[in-house]
Amino acid sequence: PDLLPACDGEITTMSFLQDVVDILLQYVAKSFDRSTKVIDFHYPNELLQEYNWELADQPQTLEEILLNCRTTLKYAIKTGHPRYFNQLSTGLDMVGLAADWLTSAANTNMFTYEIAPVFVLLEYVTLRKMREMVGWPGGCGDGIFSPGGAISNMYAMLIARFKMFPEVKEKGMAAIPRLVAFTSEHSHFSVKKGAAALGIGTDSVILIRCDERGKMIPSDLERRILEAKQKGFVPFLVSATAGTTVYGAFDPLIAIADICKKYKIWMHVDGAWGGGLLMSRKHKWKLNGVERANSVTWNPHKMMGVPLQCSALLVREEGLMQSCNQMHASYLFQQDKHYDLSYDTGDKALQCGRHVDVFKLWLMWRAKGTTGFEAQIDKCLELAEYLYNKIKNREGYEMVFDGKPQHTNVCFWYIPPSLRGMENSEERMSRLAKVAPVIKARMMEYGTTMVSYQPLGDKVNFFRMVISNPAATHQDIDFLIDEIERLGQDL
Repeated sequence: PDLLPACDGEITTMSFLQDVVDILLQYVAKSFDRSTKVIDFHYPNELLQEYNWELADQPQTLEEILLNCRTTLKYAIKTGHPRYFNQLSTGLDMVGLAADWLTSAANTNMFTYEIAPVFVLLEYVTLRKMREMVGWPGGCGDGIFSPGGAISNMYAMLIARFKMFPEVKEKGMAAIPRLVAFTSEHSHFSVKKGAAALGIGTDSVILIRCDERGKMIPSDLERRILEAKQKGFVPFLVSATAGTTVYGAFDPLIAIADICKKYKIWMHVDGAWGGGLLMSRKHKWKLNGVERANSVTWNPHKMMGVPLQCSALLVREEGLMQSCNQMHASYLFQQDKHYDLSYDTGDKALQCGRHVDVFKLWLMWRAKGTTGFEAQIDKCLELAEYLYNKIKNREGYEMVFDGKPQHTNVCFWYIPPSLRGMENSEERMSRLAKVAPVIKARMMEYGTTMVSYQPLGDKVNFFRMVISNPAATHQDIDFLIDEIERLGQDL
């Protein structure tokens, strides 16, 4: 109650905010300090019992509030720690952090130029630049920042459906034929989730077979399209993946584009994870053919290290997104305003309230330039190659697929000494399946590092090491290998 807007609240407010900033700066320093834990792990019931988290009728003192801030960060996972490899989004960028603070202070909404003039213009400029990098002439087209790759992919499905059957907007699914979409068996689950949300149904998403490295097989795609048409279904979208979640595979976009053109199907590229490679002259060939897509998802909060959340959907045809989503709400989008209404972008979004996600990306881009992003991305890929070269012939390691990874995903099994002599059998498989989860649990209890694991298809639990944090070094990779061996020796 002593803080602004209370009268005479200035001094109290300034010192409170100063204290909060001090807590945050200490946390930032700790995040980059390799001698600190990545995580101070407690089981949920322990954390619930150790502190009182309940909400009360009476206010707490500011001292208690500061303590709440400290406690929250004490148990937070340090996602900026150079040894946190658990997710596709890692790292803590200082300019991005500053931009996020500014965005929160400005506390505005992205729907109109009227209330977010600079942010709306920056979104326009940044999306155009991203479309240019995709390879659309002059950066033509449209786009939007959405809450994440899953929503960007859902926008793509929504727009593809509208393009083929505009009447679906008013009449709904009952008015149109049964639609089917195609995506690879290694693609992100959000394609099915989008189909469920849009009333198309998950059964209408047909999974296309992948080769042993996780890339979609174009001949299988064409076969399944013909099969669906024979059954009387209407193929409306193919979602190709540029950087799959587990293997980091890039689907063959040129071959897929040829098939989409032949059968007049909307081509979407889910580059949530791999889109960042467009910044790198050395690696962008992996997305050759992306310029032929009708829409592209690209998440700067993954490979580019922009603070969460920052995901863009880019659409090649201008005006389509607006026609698909607009509702002409007269209390927001008045037609008789005194400025160019094309900057009132809110009506093309599914959301009404929309967070300002663009400023972090724009400010980081200004601070690094395209070449700065390129250097940090190239470094992450170089580290992944270093890890691959280090373990591919090392005793106790087995690669999940052959050959150098295309992205920073390195997938491998750690084989403890007790399993090294065993020939392949059910027994060995079921024992191997238990190795990664135990090592992971021990990692978290020691708090030294975090790396993800999962099964896939007929392959039992393996480690999926991903690198997107430019703070990581060769020493951190060495540390990870030593740690896996230390924690898994006795299994």
